[in-house]
Amino acid sequence: MFGFTRAQAVGFLLMAALLAVAPFVVYPIFVMQVMCFALFAMGANLLMGYTGLLSLGQAAFFGMGGYVAGYMIQTMHASTEVGLLLGGLTAAAIGVVFGWLAIRRQTIYFAMITLALAQLVYFFAVQDTGFTGGENGIQNIPRGALFGSIPLHGDKQIYWLVFAVFILGFLFVHRVIHSPFGQVVKAIRENENRAISLGYKVEHYKWIIFVLAAALGGVAGGLNALVVRIATLTDVGNVTSGLVVLMVLVGGIGTVFGPLVGAAIIVAMQYYLASFSDWVTVIQGTIFIACVLAFRRGVAGEVASWLKLSL
Repeated sequence: MFGFTRAQAVGFLLMAALLAVAPFVVYPIFVMQVMCFALFAMGANLLMGYTGLLSLGQAAFFGMGGYVAGYMIQTMHASTEVGLLLGGLTAAAIGVVFGWLAIRRQTIYFAMITLALAQLVYFFAVQDTGFTGGENGIQNIPRGALFGSIPLHGDKQIYWLVFAVFILGFLFVHRVIHSPFGQVVKAIRENENRAISLGYKVEHYKWIIFVLAAALGGVAGGLNALVVRIATLTDVGNVTSGLVVLMVLVGGIGTVFGPLVGAAIIVAMQYYLASFSDWVTVIQGTIFIACVLAFRRGVAGEVASWLKLSL
């Protein structure tokens, strides 16, 4: 089921066990943000690692998911699950339009189009202060209650919602990768002309993957907005798009567990290097250089290579 190899099944169970124990030994907000960004990175990895498409505009979906979820829950008094669902659907709808425009180009042209389209979303967020709050963002987003009966006000209460969504997202992405559809997507990455000659409608496959990545980004953005209780311009900016690319590269592009590893490393640096003030950028740059030199396949990719396993 879900296409797990024995090594992947063991890795999944170990990952689930560690995340289940984590809120009792580590700051829950930190772990929740790792899971939110890992879910975001899994969508980006579908594009980069399995389809060969570098998108520089994934923050558009992450940020809009957060804005929509926050606005619906705070202003429209929607339930938590409805806010998250609408955040994901809105991001998917934007992905349908952006994907239709972007997949007609390849390589650097594809990346530049996604960057330009994301800038449109960013300027929309800046200008429409009635919806996004502009530079102030949407603050004090209430966490509400799940299905109207399960309170989510405490950090450990909402943790299990984030945990459940992350696990479901992980299983969904893993199944997509190992399905017949996923095998065609990998074939397109390896040799697009060969896939076309075999009769596959390549653009349709790319478009679907683009929309799936957008939806995952939207759900991740909505969850993150609930965790930190704020949605800001940072979430929809270029820096966030760059961060998710780094998470995929550092964790291991084209690996199942890579996005979680990369998200853990990047979010940990944001949390624990903040006290170094002006030296943060230098330290982060040094760590990234070390990762590129020592882990050319990413951390998960190198571990898989050493163990001669598929992760």
